[in-house]
Amino acid sequence: MSDDEAREEKELDLTSPDVVTKYKSAAEIVNKALQLVVSECKPKAKIVDLCEKGDAFIREQTGNMYKNVKRKIERGVGFPTCVSVNNTVCHFSPLGSDEAVLEANDIVKIDMGCHIDGFIAVVAHTHVIQEGPVTGRAADVIAAANTAAEVALRLVRPGKKNKDVTEAIQKVAAAYDCKIVEGVLSHQLKQFVIDGNKVIISVTNPETRVDEVEFEENEVYAIDIVTSTGEGKPKLLDEKQTTIYKRAVDKSYHLKMKSSRFIFSEISQKFPIMPFSARALEEKRARLGLVECVNHDLLQPYPVLHEKPGDLVAHIKFTLLLMPNGSDRVTSHPLQQLQPTKTIDDNPEIKAWLALGTKTKKKGGGKKKKGKKGDGRDDSADAEPMDTTSNTTVA
Repeated sequence: MSDDEAREEKELDLTSPDVVTKYKSAAEIVNKALQLVVSECKPKAKIVDLCEKGDAFIREQTGNMYKNVKRKIERGVGFPTCVSVNNTVCHFSPLGSDEAVLEANDIVKIDMGCHIDGFIAVVAHTHVIQEGPVTGRAADVIAAANTAAEVALRLVRPGKKNKDVTEAIQKVAAAYDCKIVEGVLSHQLKQFVIDGNKVIISVTNPETRVDEVEFEENEVYAIDIVTSTGEGKPKLLDEKQTTIYKRAVDKSYHLKMKSSRFIFSEISQKFPIMPFSARALEEKRARLGLVECVNHDLLQPYPVLHEKPGDLVAHIKFTLLLMPNGSDRVTSHPLQQLQPTKTIDDNPEIKAWLALGTKTKKKGGGKKKKGKKGDGRDDSADAEPMDTTSNTTVA
């Protein structure tokens, strides 16, 4: 490796101020896009229109940046806008012909991402279409996701391990009589990589295990928390609902069908690396061609999963930069007022996690400590999970 290559390799993490700026710029855009979509979540709003508005805003805002630079900088949608309602868990981003609309009292999960030069900021938020405080089991499931996210924010830090986070978030969900949804992975983010190899698994079981890893300074993670009032074992009900895919860059296959070759060529040109929505392709030719591409592993699908009818699902995702001076949560959105039926006031373990600081006092200090020493200063509100989110919102 030449000196130039080595320098370029080294500069692609948070040690480079330019990289930090790109993550934070992407985060600012995706936070505003989320704010826009939340403001449009009203009864009878078409879900496909909301998804289109989120993606269009991100494309427009990123298009205005880095226009006059020598090297072309890729930028745009880092993950297509998804709007998943009630017992639908994730990845619902329908085609243009879909007529699904929101209704009063729906629990709406909005999931989206933005990237600048391949540095990706993602966010997911849960909003209930109603006036006034959210109560009952809807409040429980959202509070469970939010409190688990706040605990994860404090446990994803240099020196800690992924299994610590997996165990903790399950305890938080149980305190609200909810379940962490199985099969959800929080991935490390790298340039042009939305699904890095270092992961936190939501629930461990014999079929799904991941390597134990330790978090390190200057890493970036997408912390992904999904909670349910049901069993937390979602099912794929209809493959036709899947519209989001990502090119598997390490796979190749000679496609037999002309429509498949046409679509794969279009994908390779427009979306060589990032996840995309089939809405962006020629719809008539897309459905047939996508099937062959998926069957031969050229595309990785993001399936639409469901809990049982009547179950309520909440989703909170944020982008976390492990900076030398502490953890920096760069994506979020304020929650509605919640009045859950359960409380964590009588759970000392969860309260101790929430009392941990997110900033590092001095180099190497407090990594293994329980957070008593000098950490209480900025955490007075942390035991009230609903307030902490608004405190960390990026304008």
